[in-house]
Amino acid sequence: MSAGNGRLAGTTALITGAARGLGARIAKRMSEEGARVVINDLSLAAARATADELGGEAVACDVSDSAAVAAMFEEAVSLVGDLDILVCNAGISGIEGDNAARQRIAERAEALARGEQPEDTLDGGIAGVTDEQWRRMLAVHMDGTFYCCREAVKLMRPRNRGSIITMGSIMGTFGRGGGTAYCAAKAGILGFTRALAHEVAAYDVRVNAIAPGWIRTDMTDPLKPLHPMLEMQTPMGRIGEPDDIAWAAVYLASDEAKFVTGQTLSPNGGWYMSQ
Repeated sequence: MSAGNGRLAGTTALITGAARGLGARIAKRMSEEGARVVINDLSLAAARATADELGGEAVACDVSDSAAVAAMFEEAVSLVGDLDILVCNAGISGIEGDNAARQRIAERAEALARGEQPEDTLDGGIAGVTDEQWRRMLAVHMDGTFYCCREAVKLMRPRNRGSIITMGSIMGTFGRGGGTAYCAAKAGILGFTRALAHEVAAYDVRVNAIAPGWIRTDMTDPLKPLHPMLEMQTPMGRIGEPDDIAWAAVYLASDEAKFVTGQTLSPNGGWYMSQ
């Protein structure tokens, strides 16, 4: 649905990786606030299912493919016209479809919850990261963010308006042993966001990042045994929900944040507090 009023009334938004999870929730809240949404996913059928629920449009694309991203933006413009908002949400954990890896992570989480200290790190450490895994992680997160932002700026800069939201992580701010590839990719996105914000500020195009803390998603599902401990470590006493990220995205996309650029908003319940 696209309401006639709301904080994003009259805008169009492209959200990558939005067929489910955080992306789908962001799209839902933006649609409720009046934006016409374009849902991206690797699967056109999955993207279309979510888009149909929201009265939006669907496009399929692997964001790590430069030519495919350029074609996706052309298609999006043909469907909805000018683009006002881009949310670079597409990402991977690196263990998609690897049930054995998910099981190892779950077992380690259970051991940590019992107060034990397993010797291995969550993904086997840097020695266990293959060239292909490293490159794929950076390709989806870093290359994908770069390709999408490049196309968005081409559309937004001549119009002197636009909001770009990238997706970092608290893991990109302080790091975690056993997650070198993921942490590097997310840290790179945060640096890229600040640089791009400087570059396009004069054109009234805003660029900000969201760095989620521990959020209940499919990606964090193997860590469920750790949730009670994480809740105790979090000053607000709970794990985050997808809406905690979705409403942050709505804020950054809206005129309420019209003087906000180059910033990282980290909904994490106080688990990590930056200066």
